[in-house]
Amino acid sequence: MGLGNIYLTKRFFLVLGAVVVLLSIGFLYKPLFYLGQTLLGTFAVMTFVDLLMLHAIKLNIVAERFTPNILSLSDPNPIKLEILSHAPMELNAEVIDELPEQLQIRDFKFAFSLAPKKKESIEYSIRPVKRGIYHFGKLRLFLTSVLGLAQRRISFPVQKEIAAYPSIIQMKQYELMAFAKIATSDGIKRTRRLGHSYEFEQIKNYVQGDDFRSINWKATSRKGDLMVNQYEDERSQQIYCVIDKSRAMRMPFEDMSLLDYAINSSLVISNIALLKYDRVGLLTFSDKIGSYLKADRRRNQLKLILESLYRQKERTLEANYELLYQASRNMIRNRSLIMLYTNFESMYALERALPVLRRLNRFHLLVVVFFENTELVDYMDKPAENLEQVYSKTIARKLQTEKQQMVQELKRYGIQSILTKPKELSINTVNKYLQLKAKGSI
Repeated sequence: MGLGNIYLTKRFFLVLGAVVVLLSIGFLYKPLFYLGQTLLGTFAVMTFVDLLMLHAIKLNIVAERFTPNILSLSDPNPIKLEILSHAPMELNAEVIDELPEQLQIRDFKFAFSLAPKKKESIEYSIRPVKRGIYHFGKLRLFLTSVLGLAQRRISFPVQKEIAAYPSIIQMKQYELMAFAKIATSDGIKRTRRLGHSYEFEQIKNYVQGDDFRSINWKATSRKGDLMVNQYEDERSQQIYCVIDKSRAMRMPFEDMSLLDYAINSSLVISNIALLKYDRVGLLTFSDKIGSYLKADRRRNQLKLILESLYRQKERTLEANYELLYQASRNMIRNRSLIMLYTNFESMYALERALPVLRRLNRFHLLVVVFFENTELVDYMDKPAENLEQVYSKTIARKLQTEKQQMVQELKRYGIQSILTKPKELSINTVNKYLQLKAKGSI
């Protein structure tokens, strides 16, 4: 064991300082000087014994780190440390895990007691807010004996690189909610079907809440009990997630950019649409066209979408909506539901894009998804303390009102829209998709 792994503890310096003070006073009063010499010798022996206990004895300690295969963006991801000691004595331990630099955590440590032949487990979670590779470094274990004068460091080479992908956890959560039998008030909302532009599935017994217009009178007369026709949603409809990667989507909320919120939501809606037997595609754009995946429902379509979303990067220029229109006419041949994730911070920005959005809406069912500025809302809720803050809050309220005006302006031209908080993006988008599908609008 090299000297680089030997450390002296705070207790060592406190005891040594007390002995030095005693020796100093001993120059004035001799008996204290002799007492200080005795204590100094005893202290030196105890330090030597402590070092011997930590470094001469084979401790044989094993430590492992267990992580997910991939990290889910914006979600708590569980990490587990397991430490097993085969040492012949109980030790006090402090473990430091070298976390990825993206997390900006430099004081991450746990202190615990390590008994012989006993495995200690430590569980914690990390929340990545950027896509990319996260590098986990070594595990550093600092051990002290019952004396606590010296410390031994043991390093475990458990380095690992893990990619942070768009949220797989959210995708699974919303999948369960979308296909659950019971809807919740703040979850996926089920919409009553209007009309019968659906594929016939089966005849079943009538239950409370079924549409009377679906009663099959012939089957009812044969069975002697009310029977209704059950219909299923039309399948193989085209759904495209179109994501704006321009500078308007770089705005951060709770450490995540709007682009990453849109990416998480696109993965959620793609998964649900595929499970609904629809064909799903992807298109990204900014000042130029980025990634394109043709709408399909083959087995690996979700994986292709996931990989494509993982590679997306924000750009610093304005979005070119004319280019988007040309690309949609060339790449999206059939009528489709287009979920356009973008952001407008002023009415002027919307008016510039509106002519293109109107043309897109003629050929497709367009849903414009843009964001509330939640920081402005929080700022408006705080009381003004001076005249300057009154002016600032008035401007903030004007900007917030403009967002509502944008919704009305889009509605005036028959364009569907979702104005949402970034946190509620996925749930609102899924609800809109299910609503449009239930109404037969796609």
